[in-house]
Amino acid sequence: MKRQSTNQAGPWESFYGPNLGYIMEVYELYLENPEEIDPELKELFEQWGPPTAVEAGAVQTSPVTDLPGGNYDLGKVVAAVNLADNIRTYGHLAADIYPLNDRDKDSRRIDLEEYNLTEEDLKKVPVEFIIPGAPAHVRNGLDAITHLKKVYTSKLAYEFAHVHEMEEKNWLKEKIESGSILSDYSKERKQALLKRLSEVEGFEKYIHRTFVGQKRFSIEGLDNMVPLLDELVRYSVEHGARTINIGMAHRGRLNVLAHVIGKPYEMIFAEFQHAPSKDLIPSEGSIGITYGWTGDVKYHLGADRNIGINDTARARVTLANNPSHLEVVSPIVAGYTRAAQEEREQRGYPEQNNETSYAIMIHGDAAFPGEGVVAETFNMGGLRGFNTGGSIHLIANNMIGFTTESYDSRSTKYASDTAKGFEVPIVHVNGDDPEACLAAAVLAYEYRNKFNKDFVIDLIGYRRFGHNEMDEPMVTNPVMYNKIHNHPTPRKIYEDRLISEGVISQDDASKMEKDVEDTLKAAYEKVPTKDENPDIIMNPPEDVTNGFPAIDTSVDFDQLHALNDELLEWPEGFSPFKKLEKILQRRGGVFVGKGKIDWAHAETLAFATILKEGTPIRLTGQDSERGTFAQRHLVLHDHKTGEELIPLHQLKDTNASFAVFNSPLTETAVVGYEYGYNVFAPETLVLWEAQFGDFANTAQVMFDQFISAGRAKWGQKSGLVMLLPHGYEGQGPEHSSARLERFLQMAGEFNWTVANCSTAGQYFHILRRQAAILQKEEVRPLVIMTPKSLLRNQFAAVTAEELANGQFRSVLEQPGLGKEADMVERVVLTSGKMAIDLEENLKDKEGMDWVHILRVEELYPFPKTDIIEILKKYPNLKELVWVQEEPKNMGGWTFAEPRMRDIAPEGVEVRYAGRRRRSSPAEGEPTVHKKEQSRIINEALTR
Repeated sequence: MKRQSTNQAGPWESFYGPNLGYIMEVYELYLENPEEIDPELKELFEQWGPPTAVEAGAVQTSPVTDLPGGNYDLGKVVAAVNLADNIRTYGHLAADIYPLNDRDKDSRRIDLEEYNLTEEDLKKVPVEFIIPGAPAHVRNGLDAITHLKKVYTSKLAYEFAHVHEMEEKNWLKEKIESGSILSDYSKERKQALLKRLSEVEGFEKYIHRTFVGQKRFSIEGLDNMVPLLDELVRYSVEHGARTINIGMAHRGRLNVLAHVIGKPYEMIFAEFQHAPSKDLIPSEGSIGITYGWTGDVKYHLGADRNIGINDTARARVTLANNPSHLEVVSPIVAGYTRAAQEEREQRGYPEQNNETSYAIMIHGDAAFPGEGVVAETFNMGGLRGFNTGGSIHLIANNMIGFTTESYDSRSTKYASDTAKGFEVPIVHVNGDDPEACLAAAVLAYEYRNKFNKDFVIDLIGYRRFGHNEMDEPMVTNPVMYNKIHNHPTPRKIYEDRLISEGVISQDDASKMEKDVEDTLKAAYEKVPTKDENPDIIMNPPEDVTNGFPAIDTSVDFDQLHALNDELLEWPEGFSPFKKLEKILQRRGGVFVGKGKIDWAHAETLAFATILKEGTPIRLTGQDSERGTFAQRHLVLHDHKTGEELIPLHQLKDTNASFAVFNSPLTETAVVGYEYGYNVFAPETLVLWEAQFGDFANTAQVMFDQFISAGRAKWGQKSGLVMLLPHGYEGQGPEHSSARLERFLQMAGEFNWTVANCSTAGQYFHILRRQAAILQKEEVRPLVIMTPKSLLRNQFAAVTAEELANGQFRSVLEQPGLGKEADMVERVVLTSGKMAIDLEENLKDKEGMDWVHILRVEELYPFPKTDIIEILKKYPNLKELVWVQEEPKNMGGWTFAEPRMRDIAPEGVEVRYAGRRRRSSPAEGEPTVHKKEQSRIINEALTR
């Protein structure tokens, strides 16, 4: 019996391994008595015949003669197929992947005895049932099983059974089982590889001898990480990559900087010597190294390099700056990569080409399963707003944390197991075998390019010294370190191998080591002497300290009116939700005196004007398309078809992209991603919005280590905008405070702007101001406490003239107050929603000439000069009162108090009105909240 067409896989392609064996057994029953089997299977057998080698190996090849007819023992065939399947699935458990050979190998699932098979049995099984399209040397079932054991249990071991897509799984099987990933390297290539290992090892040893006791977090034990990275760079650039972004922690970082990025030895030595190093930057500018004014330790610094593989293949390779917070750099380099892939000089969403750029993320074995940001970053990998066509993850696996053994640091067998939940293939590679490492690199890149997905290389080695070079590991890990002390280095192992193969002589190997030593000595001789009296005044550059240049953020009224009309021109037949349609269409009347412009409307108009001026925009957040409070509606949905419409994409005569995406339910990774995007695409206005400002708490490391301090430490500029909904409306502790106090506490050296605007017009102009400085030296991040209840509050709404003709002002004076200067005895300073609460209560107050209210719209930099000029008008001033809704130990008070005392005229009292010091940010009971809020307002507005 034959199938209908030998070019079709038939219905059996969904069966695999044991299930295939079951089908074959049922087929045997069908031959004996067709009427006794399942009718559906009977119909399939009648139409298609039995499974063939196509299904048996799940690889498309020419089918062989169907069963029956051959001299087969069907039971043995089924057992052999099951064995082969289990070698593919469990071979890694018996693989030679541990350099120290200190882990038990488990071969139970791949032993012939477990399947009641002998070698003679296997010789009778046709190879096509086990490895369709097998290599030429595989002639029968025994050869096939032997071959599978060799490829799946060697120094490369694979896990991909958790990958569900059959196309991916089949591709991986074919690559691995055909042997195509293992190259037969030339003599010259092997010699070059040994030379590279000599450089890697020689560099570490030279530092160890020359700078005794200084921390370097050496690569030793994972030396082959550098050749692996070399191969990734070389192979990917030859195949079209033009930007490669690397993120890693400190283990091995100096070696990667020196050999992959090409940072000169003398610069690294100068940093160890505490000598001036900036003058050692190569004059040709091929190495990009930036410095802030406070600097950072040498093993946190990054750099970039333009490399050329040949005359036409060139790429920019960047190692991102990274503090000791380990995995947090992963989403940042993903953001770099997305920015490098996108073309933003076009209307609509930017066009993305993920073949031009990719990320390499180097993880620690303890941190990979331990830090949640790793899983967050994996989760973003397949999302439309965040995918980069797959990253290559390299676990620098020391088999230990600081002093913590693996059994105390994770609940899984492998450090790489986190990736399995995202169906990411994993290859484990013995870190002592450089050629296996190169093979892993090529496989990873080919898979990434073909399937646009992540890939994990688990590079298993050890750590030759302690966590740092001042640490003694024998104290806590004596058994492991006894093995390490007796274990030869990767270079020595490869040297012995090449000598035994006749590729080099011992003299050749010795000369390599000496050449490396001579190069390092020559570099050290270029290092200036230690600066015993360094300049300890670490001031920001004048471009930072001088503040913003004068920026006109006004917009021609008629142009603004025309943009507003464009935003309300929807395609014929588009039908948004009727209630929403009425709300949005009301925006059309504001330019002819019908109503005011609320917060979301002002924001949309700001975006429109910014796009019109040629600045791309990217906005993300957990609900940013609609807005958490149903206020924004940048993305409209046809209520009949679900079709999406983005009115900002309809603007005429604009060549700047606008991207808005709802983000996954995470903060750390998304904030890092947007920061990275902004750093790599400085011309783009990048905004991240928290669902509620409180939720930014979980991204604190990004604010602390990167956004607030990155320029001071590394010279890394950013204009990222953070929108943090903030305001006390009785919604409880987790929906009230964006923790304004934390951003103010981190404020210094003009590192960012912190604003708490009270009107939609102020918001409009501060966004336009931020867009105008993006590519200027004065650029800095912008933190905005955005409103919730004020989004639709008419006291916060403005006229069209205020958008067209206004400017952002750091201090606003309350209209209607302070007119009688001699009468004013109290000046209230407040910001944000509290200012509107006070204004709403003023309408019921008579005889308020004795008080004036100043809205501090920009808290940092504090508008000291502006406030002083206003206070000069009031000769009889008796008190300055800071009013806030946050508890006394939170909000702006602790920041504002010393500044208020500094500017208060002599004899003027400075005091506070607000909630008392509390441990929780806000009340959980709405009625209690209202009572407290009323008390604060009365205290502020009553003598």
